[in-house]
Amino acid sequence: MTTITPSLLLKSASDGTGGSGSGTSGTSGSSGTSGTSGSGAATNANGLVDDASQRFLTLLVTQLQNQDPLNPLDNAEITSQLAQLSTVTGVNKINDTLASLSTALDANQYMQSANLVGHDVVVSGNQIALADGTGKLAYAVKSAADDVTITIKDANGAVVRTIDAGPATADVHFLDWDGKADSGQSLADGKYTFTVTAAAGKASVDTTALTVAHVDGLLPGTSGGQLQLGALGTIGLSQIVEIL
Repeated sequence: MTTITPSLLLKSASDGTGGSGSGTSGTSGSSGTSGTSGSGAATNANGLVDDASQRFLTLLVTQLQNQDPLNPLDNAEITSQLAQLSTVTGVNKINDTLASLSTALDANQYMQSANLVGHDVVVSGNQIALADGTGKLAYAVKSAADDVTITIKDANGAVVRTIDAGPATADVHFLDWDGKADSGQSLADGKYTFTVTAAAGKASVDTTALTVAHVDGLLPGTSGGQLQLGALGTIGLSQIVEIL
């Protein structure tokens, strides 16, 4: 006599095992029950029989056919197993639907991101892209300051220019750099970094350095793709602070 527990039935239906149960079903003499099993199998959106449900029902019929008459299966336990299978199947379908929606949203966001090409954006960071002898930077001041100082450094970390930006309100401010060092010499195009310090009287004021970059192109990817910022590399859309 073959005995298959309900927990084994559910496990077999969910992880794809249970081939032996199918074989036992084939030797049974109850063609009417087997026919009911075949017609009761769940079908997917394309009308194809769901393999996991088919295996589960085949094993269930096998268990019913080979149960001990003196110790029959508990109806409540079988019903519970069927309910769990239905839940697992429903969750899988929801996951497939969400994956499709995510793909569609990414494609839509990518198309919208294409509108940023050719525009300047403000992103978190302290980099300056010097091109054709000019560069632009931005900084945020948390509260009103009497004096703001911008210190620009080259790729080696050496200070090349110190700019007194004067007083500033609590806001985001922009500064155009002429690409010259403190000595008045024009510097080579490339990538530079900068720091911002501010003070109100003798007290320091919190500041945040921001990078101003020109969007040259768009690379495909998740969450709308990656924006190409020339010498500054690529960034994700979530890093944009402001679009100019």
